[in-house]
Amino acid sequence: MHIPDIIIAVDGYSATGKSSVAKLVAKQFGFLYLDSGALYRGVTLYALENGLIDPEKGIDEAALQQALGHLDLTFRAGDGGGTYMGGRRIEEEIRTLEVSSWVSPVSAIPFVRKYVDERLHALARHGRVIMDGRDIGTTVFPDADIKVFKVASDEIRAKRRYNELVAKGEAPTMEAVLKNLKERDYIDSHRETSPLRRAEDAFVMDDTDMTLHEEVVWFEGLIRGKYGILE
Repeated sequence: MHIPDIIIAVDGYSATGKSSVAKLVAKQFGFLYLDSGALYRGVTLYALENGLIDPEKGIDEAALQQALGHLDLTFRAGDGGGTYMGGRRIEEEIRTLEVSSWVSPVSAIPFVRKYVDERLHALARHGRVIMDGRDIGTTVFPDADIKVFKVASDEIRAKRRYNELVAKGEAPTMEAVLKNLKERDYIDSHRETSPLRRAEDAFVMDDTDMTLHEEVVWFEGLIRGKYGILE
């Protein structure tokens, strides 16, 4: 199936499987996958590792803003691909519950959002990309060719995140995971800069009862329908 050089934006709530399906769609159709959430997590990891976040005092925004001037976050393809901070692969470190607990407050900071937006635009300048996040179709790429907004039940989202953390060797409680998801939902939806919301022209996918294979088939049907692709 020949697909033009388009930009696909996938937005939605935490743990709706945005990254999982976007990666498969990228592989299936030969797109570059860009994970905006990984960039926000990378900034959060950097802040945690360098003492810029204090549980009592919060985020040292002045120091973080200065640090972003030389922070190199990017993606690489291939078997050793994923998110990199300089020459260091950080794909596992950015998925911990500690990073998850701070990523929404960090990503609500306007200059952090500006940094990530600039990185995404640089990486997507040639098109033929699919990216996921919370404001891709509304703020980062409002003119994206296809926009999808993903939702799923709270229980399913919590179960997915819980299983993901356990597989990484952590020992969270389901209650803590669900609480974290709801807190992130609230922060993401109520922040002043680029709040999480569905773009008016976005297609809604409720993947509560869908397998990843079914989601990829759904995307294929959406692309075929929009561009009249019969083969």
